[in-house]
Amino acid sequence: MDGCGVWGRVWGGWRRGLRVCAAPKDAGFVTRARHQLQPRGSSKRLGPLGDQPFLGLLQPKNLSREELVEVLRAAVVDQKGKPEELTLLSVLPELSQSLGLGKQELQVVRAPGKETSGLVLLSSCPQTASRLQKFFAHSWRAQRPTATYCAVTDGIPAISEGKIQAALKLEHTDAVNLVVPVKNPSRKDILEGVKKTLSHFRVVATSSGCALVQLQPVTVFPSQLQVHMVLQLCPVLGDHMYAARVGTVLGQRFLLPAESTKPQKQVLAEALLSRLRLTPAQAAQLPLHLHLHRLCLPGMRPRDAPVELLAPLPPYFSRTLQCLGLHQQ
Repeated sequence: MDGCGVWGRVWGGWRRGLRVCAAPKDAGFVTRARHQLQPRGSSKRLGPLGDQPFLGLLQPKNLSREELVEVLRAAVVDQKGKPEELTLLSVLPELSQSLGLGKQELQVVRAPGKETSGLVLLSSCPQTASRLQKFFAHSWRAQRPTATYCAVTDGIPAISEGKIQAALKLEHTDAVNLVVPVKNPSRKDILEGVKKTLSHFRVVATSSGCALVQLQPVTVFPSQLQVHMVLQLCPVLGDHMYAARVGTVLGQRFLLPAESTKPQKQVLAEALLSRLRLTPAQAAQLPLHLHLHRLCLPGMRPRDAPVELLAPLPPYFSRTLQCLGLHQQ
């Protein structure tokens, strides 16, 4: 989770001790970033975001511990690794002190993957954390999505909405953990760590050979959404881990064998680079355009309606939408 962007400030009642952070995807993407987009037909004039392609991308390696704590403290949106690495987890004690929580320890309740931006849910109350974990576990068993991500994909899915099902396993190859699809898994495969995964998707907008896609994972598995979009031959923009599995011959895309395809920097077509106004060197540093946009939490009382938390899109994500002319329908 090294890469937090914007945070926020929580409530009372059973939510006491809860903190929400927006880190660096039916109701639409209703966030501040929505108002940063240009009107239709104005993609040539990007404004202040145009000259800074990765604006808003936070890199803890360039910060001191004190600076990272201050970024996280200032970004609280709602309030009612390894030891040598500077990450969100490593500065939780300082963040707790900065928020005036005294001896109360913060713990991560829900967070996106390491390269994914979006909401990070923290709690300093064990009872609150336990209730939330039970809520998420019950939702997973009931196959009821609680998280909505948005993604920009290189390529457009063949259908506008549907579900993606795949059996996945985690393999350790060349000092890297990679997620690999498994066809027709046996009972032995399931016992040995293969998991059947499911995600819902909906295409929100298309332009320039790319798509703005809403994703709702029903199951939980590392890199699930990235691999699912690769299986649709539409890798997430900035996916430098799995995009190489999609090959192209005479303009037709196809899947390369996952077991023999090593991770490499995502290669984008010249026309797409031109639209994004990026050099090949900049494209090699393109951040993953996968954002945990919305999180559903239980109401204060059993009969209360669920509560929804929204995380603004990072500026670099908004810039990409501008460059590609991707707007909500």
